Amino acid sequence: MVKKSTLESILQNEMSDFWALLDSEEKRIISDNFKIQNFKKNEIIYNEGDKPLQLMYLLKGKVKVYKKGNGDRNQIIRMVRPGQYFGYRAYFANEDYVTSGAAIENTQVCFLPMPLVEEHIRRNNNLAFFFIRALANNLGQSDTRTVNLTQKHIRGRLAESLMVLYDNYGYEPDSTTLNIYLSREDLANLSNMTTSNAIRTLTAFASEHLITVDGRKIKILNEEELRRISKYG
Repeated sequence: MVKKSTLESILQNEMSDFWALLDSEEKRIISDNFKIQNFKKNEIIYNEGDKPLQLMYLLKGKVKVYKKGNGDRNQIIRMVRPGQYFGYRAYFANEDYVTSGAAIENTQVCFLPMPLVEEHIRRNNNLAFFFIRALANNLGQSDTRTVNLTQKHIRGRLAESLMVLYDNYGYEPDSTTLNIYLSREDLANLSNMTTSNAIRTLTAFASEHLITVDGRKIKILNEEELRRISKYG
């Protein structure tokens, strides 16, 4: 059981953008209903078809949001980084989840009941605009990714995925290794290609001295060129 003082500290510091929009009574109610849950690597956080009952905030770790397609092949829709909210769109749309969410590594997620969030949104215009902006940003990013994943060559798609991973998670202290280790299958699912195509393209990038690959570790050697391939690929 997490101490109440710890929960309040997370709300005030980690979730300050949300917390700052609440009055004192709203803060008390939110604090009383705030929960934290740990998930192990590859553990499912929510499943497609589930009822969307919780607002989720990623405190630690990494999460992939994905949708099952034809032949049980998954398409990764979004990568969630610490500090981001997720899992609430379906509730506002009054539908079941159309995606699933899973931990990529050991992960800690904060939960707030969506009916409670809705209650505060109806009374607090600033909180309403907070979620409107978040939904609008996600929609814009999704629109861009949809076009890129359907029109770009596989080199462009994979280069874009590598840059998405960098933009979300950055580098390790060596300033070259991506701070996320994805399986080849996940990298392919993020890039809308088969696993074999992802492997061949990674090999090609390595032969061109754009990256080096060591198991699931990927070092970026020429970020500028990868961004160029991502843009024009």
